[in-house]
Amino acid sequence: MYEHIAEALKEPDLVRIPPGAVCVRFETMKLYSALGAVRHLLETGQVAPGDTLVDSSSGIYAHALALACHRYGLHCHIVGSTTVDRTLRVQLEVLGATLEQVRPSKNLRLDQNLRVERIGELLKKNPDYHWMRQYHDDIHYLGYRDVAALIGDAVPEGPLTLVGGVGTGASTGAISTYLREAGRQVTLTGVQPFGSVTFGSEHVSDPDIIIAGIGSSIPFDNVRHHLYDRIHWVNFDYAMSGAVELLRASGIFAGLSAGAAYLATLWERARDDAPTYVFLAADTGHRYVDTAYAHHCKALGLGSMSPHEVTTHDDLRHPWSVMDWPPGESARARDESVLVPGAA
Repeated sequence: MYEHIAEALKEPDLVRIPPGAVCVRFETMKLYSALGAVRHLLETGQVAPGDTLVDSSSGIYAHALALACHRYGLHCHIVGSTTVDRTLRVQLEVLGATLEQVRPSKNLRLDQNLRVERIGELLKKNPDYHWMRQYHDDIHYLGYRDVAALIGDAVPEGPLTLVGGVGTGASTGAISTYLREAGRQVTLTGVQPFGSVTFGSEHVSDPDIIIAGIGSSIPFDNVRHHLYDRIHWVNFDYAMSGAVELLRASGIFAGLSAGAAYLATLWERARDDAPTYVFLAADTGHRYVDTAYAHHCKALGLGSMSPHEVTTHDDLRHPWSVMDWPPGESARARDESVLVPGAA
């Protein structure tokens, strides 16, 4: 029996997806990040019950942090994007978290900058608040050790390719790190939206981007670029099509990042079907019903979608591009012995 609903909600389902892939399907993946970070802060005395934790979020992390604070008797304040919908706002209110949303913006950079600026103002007025820094603090890697253990136990021995959104780096990067530390041979394939600075696509905009959680308009310090072997940039239309096809093929109702990861997984497996392919579905599709799933009649078939294989950032283009990482260098030539700061 679970002590708190957060512990139950964080547990993923591992589902076989033909042909030869495994989907790790979460209700909300960032609960691992939030719970692991909050536990560490409490255990090390950096925060105490009754303290206030504050951070910026486009939605998923807000819910995760609010639940973690509820679990451990802490206050939670979120500076949210306009993508935080009514369903989540009401849940945050009932959970006791406070939410303020920045002014609407079509520009991802402006939205994220406004949120970061507001965090700075809050900390000046309330120096006792603890900023969680989900985009920058290595502490958010810690909770994903359990996800790596689940995958390691469930997936047959041998090489595997992990595919998923890069986001803050404290998901795909963390899971691959812990799998590698356990002796597993892992190829890491990251998914990005166009317009993200994280892997250098800021010069290729996507006016329909609503998958900001897997990319960024500002540098994220906890992304370790050397962990990644391949990067796929997928635009909104293709991510939506992938999510619709995933639902049709498997019944899995997941977010747009899962749709993009599904496309990348199928493409990579067609090139090399030797390893086991594992892709992440970080959240459910509920918040994308109106913006994406309602347009399922416009979804493209899998056979009509393929990426542009590129070798330089200058060649990146819509709707889907893929590149070896680092550019022009064999991924296996890198040193993969990586330690997670703060995890000792």
